[in-house]
Amino acid sequence: MNFRALKGLVLSLTLVTAGTNAEPSHAKPGPEKVIGQALGPLVTDGQLAGYVTVLMKNGKPVATNVQGHADIATHRPMTKDTIFRIYSMTKPVTGVALMILHDRGKWKFSDPIAKHLPELANLKVYRGVDAAGNLLAEPAVSQPTMGQLVTHTAGFIYGFGGTPIDREYQKHIPPLPTAAEASAYLASLAKIPLAYEPGTQWQYSIAMDLEGIIIQRLSGKSLQTFMKTEIFDPLQMVDTDFVVHQAKRDRFATLYDMQNGKLAVVTSGPFAGAYAETPVMGSGGGGLVSTAHDYARFASMLLNGGALNGNRILSKRAAKAVMTNRLAPNLVNGGFGIGLQQIRPGYEFGINGVVVTDPAKAGVAMGKGSYLWDGAAGTWFWIDPTNKVVFVGMIQRMASLEGPSVQDLSQKAVAASYARR
Repeated sequence: MNFRALKGLVLSLTLVTAGTNAEPSHAKPGPEKVIGQALGPLVTDGQLAGYVTVLMKNGKPVATNVQGHADIATHRPMTKDTIFRIYSMTKPVTGVALMILHDRGKWKFSDPIAKHLPELANLKVYRGVDAAGNLLAEPAVSQPTMGQLVTHTAGFIYGFGGTPIDREYQKHIPPLPTAAEASAYLASLAKIPLAYEPGTQWQYSIAMDLEGIIIQRLSGKSLQTFMKTEIFDPLQMVDTDFVVHQAKRDRFATLYDMQNGKLAVVTSGPFAGAYAETPVMGSGGGGLVSTAHDYARFASMLLNGGALNGNRILSKRAAKAVMTNRLAPNLVNGGFGIGLQQIRPGYEFGINGVVVTDPAKAGVAMGKGSYLWDGAAGTWFWIDPTNKVVFVGMIQRMASLEGPSVQDLSQKAVAASYARR
């Protein structure tokens, strides 16, 4: 073979190899780009200060997106390890903590709550007000059970409405009871009638704060200590806590709300806490801070049937129970819900979180069996066992129905990204 022929052969092989390895012009963008395209404009348009998201597929991280600022005034950027107030995303963690004790035989779903919280024995049910505006109440037909507690069907509420019973909660039951002693908190709650007969409604409630107290009593440890030793340490969730210590304050994101069309720092109200000191009582309903990667490890544990990297947190049976609907059909069809989380056929409720039983009926871009919840500062997550996906999204803008639809945008972006692979 002469030199000219050899040179032509080498060139031909080079072109073939290049054509094989090069990304074709019609290649679809990867998940990181798709998620960035979905959420990025919310930062550039001033609707969000910034965000951090983590997407995992088949147990492996496939996309981490970081954009914007953790603090706008100082131009402090968001980073992968920025710490966020996750508020009600605490609830699934509390549910797992409670199920650890269920695995150990400490309680049953059929137990009356009063078996573990005797202060709440013989509760009455709200029946209106008299001419003077005093609450009227009658003995409950049945007392609330643990099974009802974990599904927001036990008769308690949060007090976010405008009824007389809501106003009693507003006076006596803080939504984040971090400064209260458990005994004083229960004594105040015992004086307020149940808002409805247990088992007859789904009402978003303080139930998970009661779960937190039950965990303390059954374990003999504070909620903070129990979660740390049983969940956070084994899962290496190194930044998840009820307090942000001084060494980590420079990673703590600022909390914003939209006021007059601009993001403004939240400086007052029940969500303005500094998280600078360990709370008197850890709120099982909303007290945690975390990072996107920490929470992704927690979610991955549930997706893996209760274990991660050789550390078993829950039995497989308990992990499945968390992510299985527990609501009766009349409650699923009852028009109940809170914010974006509207209970409906296909979008039901397990232990401390929503379960997607039928994506088509629910109208969501997640697989069957997905488990999810969100937080008051806009954080959100879902676990999709059908597609082997975990997604965690972290922002710090107080949630509202008028706010950006980060959940819908991210769910559709993720679904589109893995549909293309």
